[in-house]
Amino acid sequence: VEVQDADGKACAPGETGELMVKKGGEWFPTKDLGRVDEDGYFYHGGRADDVIVSAGYNIAGPEVEAALLRHEAVLECGVIGAPDDLRGQVVKAYVILKGAEAPGTAASIQDHVRAKLARHEYPRQIEFVTELPKTPAGKVNRKILRDQQAAELASAE
Repeated sequence: VEVQDADGKACAPGETGELMVKKGGEWFPTKDLGRVDEDGYFYHGGRADDVIVSAGYNIAGPEVEAALLRHEAVLECGVIGAPDDLRGQVVKAYVILKGAEAPGTAASIQDHVRAKLARHEYPRQIEFVTELPKTPAGKVNRKILRDQQAAELASAE
């Protein structure tokens, strides 16, 4: 098992890439993200289809969501990649707050995520919502969020 970047090279410790499995001398993708720490321990980073590629960095949406949920004001959230002319994509967070939005809430959430994760992983866009689409299992349905965003962008053109 190895964590590899998009070019098929082993990732450095702490760098997120795709988990690959070697069988019969050939590497096979798992469609899962992960990273390895300095001691060689593996960490699962979510499904590869939840990856956000921003300025060449692979960002695991579920990891950003976990950091967002540790903020005192955040009740629920969903994270997707939003198109960006400079970076390709940026992290966009849909957030349900525990209470009312106050001045500086978005900046406080961004600062919180910057302190927990790498600087490039914070949500550059935050949209406060009152509900999030869910799967039948009760999980946030990121595909619907991506589809809604695509429809909004198409109607704005």
